[in-house]
Amino acid sequence: MGSLLSVIFPKTCLACHRSLKDNDISDFICPDCWSSLKKNVPPLCTICGRQIRKVQIYKSVCPDCQRQHFSFDRAFSPCVYEGITRELIHKFKYQNRDYLSRTLGRIIIDFIRQEHITLSFCDLVIPVPLHNAKLREREFNQAELLARQIAREFSLPVSTSNLWRKKYRKPQVELKEEKRKENIQGCFGLRNPAEVRGKNIILVDDVLTTGATCSEAASVLKAAGAFSVWVLTLAN
Repeated sequence: MGSLLSVIFPKTCLACHRSLKDNDISDFICPDCWSSLKKNVPPLCTICGRQIRKVQIYKSVCPDCQRQHFSFDRAFSPCVYEGITRELIHKFKYQNRDYLSRTLGRIIIDFIRQEHITLSFCDLVIPVPLHNAKLREREFNQAELLARQIAREFSLPVSTSNLWRKKYRKPQVELKEEKRKENIQGCFGLRNPAEVRGKNIILVDDVLTTGATCSEAASVLKAAGAFSVWVLTLAN
């Protein structure tokens, strides 16, 4: 039956649409596209996690992070948000390809292991929430699917209902950089502040662009007494 299905409905790479073999590295991405994912490689900014050129290094902080303040302590992203990575994230979020969470989560998990990022200090994993209206429209929260993958892999507790988005605002992707911080301000709340008090938090989202969304979420967590907030995203 499996062979018959593969003939009628052949598996193809979501990026280049070439046929996939049963022994390929992923069920959805061919080896060539997998190796073409543009990765962040050291030296990395110790705040936003983006790759920085050696000529730009000043205290291991990129030029953008030298000019602004974030409420989170550190951010990490395995990929650069362009090319195949961008295409896969768009399919994941906007084309109801929730099954891609397994492959995309694996990219983050592999990065954590390869870069020897220790998560043993972490007390709680929290995904950046969607507003209920957006959740009804999309039917899943992509950040929550990634957070569950990470939490399961490293045996960490995950909280999916405490941090919530209490205000519906225009999507950040539609705004210019200077308007994103203003747009997201005051959007998040906590249902049970005691859950995060004194805790080290891993905040998970799919993409870190300006950092405004994750910074606003981190500020709410820290205002409730969180000790530290690290951000993990698939791309930046």
